[in-house]
Amino acid sequence: MEDEKLLEGKKILIVDDEPDILEMLEELLFMCDVVRATNFQEAKRELETRHFDMAVLDIMGVGGYQLLEIANGKNIPAVMLTAHALSPEDTVKSFKEGAASYVPKDRIVDIQDYLADILKAQKKGKNARWLWLKKLASYYDQKFGPDWKRSDEKFWEKFVK
Repeated sequence: MEDEKLLEGKKILIVDDEPDILEMLEELLFMCDVVRATNFQEAKRELETRHFDMAVLDIMGVGGYQLLEIANGKNIPAVMLTAHALSPEDTVKSFKEGAASYVPKDRIVDIQDYLADILKAQKKGKNARWLWLKKLASYYDQKFGPDWKRSDEKFWEKFVK
């Protein structure tokens, strides 16, 4: 309920090439002013011509990393949402390239929570990385094994600082 209030009226761009994912996001973010895009060109046009409080970007099929770069240039916090690019390496790449969060599609039902974390952290002048790690570390342990951070230990050591 608190997350819903925090998100109420926020303008969110959602980008995915899968209509069912866009529909689910719209349902989950019913309290937001949601704008959808189904491909790179639509999303690019939206990012370049409108103001958004946040963007939720698929990685595969829509040029998610290129859209992330555009969002960063406009100071729009972006959440990378993925199924096909779900890996420790893509997680690191997303954060290194400026993503505010990285959400596996099988955790999409918690999207309100992840977006609210970003807004709460912004209000405090911080990033929400430590919350992301707290919430998804056990998920990553189960999915990739307990040593998943070893592929880029230096990054993870500095991640929450």
